[in-house]
Amino acid sequence: MALLEVSGARARYGAIEALAGVSLTVGEGEVVTLIGSNGAGKSTTLRAICGLTPAVAGTITFAGEDITAVPADEIVTRGIALSPEGRHCFPRMTVRENLDLGAYRRHGSFWQPSASRQHRAAVAEDMDRVLTLFPRLKERSAQQAGTMSGGEQQMLAIGRALMARPRLLLLDEPSLGIAPILVQRIYQTIGEINRSGVAILLVEQNAHRALDAASRGYVLETGRVVLADDTAVLRGDPRVREAYLGSAP
Repeated sequence: MALLEVSGARARYGAIEALAGVSLTVGEGEVVTLIGSNGAGKSTTLRAICGLTPAVAGTITFAGEDITAVPADEIVTRGIALSPEGRHCFPRMTVRENLDLGAYRRHGSFWQPSASRQHRAAVAEDMDRVLTLFPRLKERSAQQAGTMSGGEQQMLAIGRALMARPRLLLLDEPSLGIAPILVQRIYQTIGEINRSGVAILLVEQNAHRALDAASRGYVLETGRVVLADDTAVLRGDPRVREAYLGSAP
């Protein structure tokens, strides 16, 4: 049984149908990518999975449970976390404060008086893990997020999602607007996260990088899946090469 199964999902923004029956699966510990042009429905698919843009038809199942109508905050507690496009860090809060907010749905933040000693220890352990994965965040733990570079904020957005201790991490455009040297470091860390057992569903405009990072992929066009296969097969497909791989990585 797949960890995540999306079947015939449809989603709308007002009168505009953004998803027109998307179906996909992600297995335990797998990295799967969604590729497609702007407006194809990639980000909306992630938003539908995590409840931010609820599906109006179809089903979304996670770990054998139907989560189609589950509110977004409860989906986090079920084991799905999103690192959104544009990062959306809280600019006037420090790195540590942003990370702590990622653990908020785990029965409240560790600094709340009602938090148990066991919960505080678990959150502190995850904080140490995130700061080890991203040493630059450790160096800037007391710095306001809004004063950091785009790449550092992307590290923070991924780290904040990891603080929810997800089984499935949704990554939306992790390389967008970031210097190449930091993109390389971020993708190395994404590999480390996956090797720790976290499944990843990746949206990435750079199709070369997306196909390198994942084992399987789906190609979306106008809210529909038009191709689905192992990434090695997709890389050799002439339609994919012409539309998405024409330039050097």
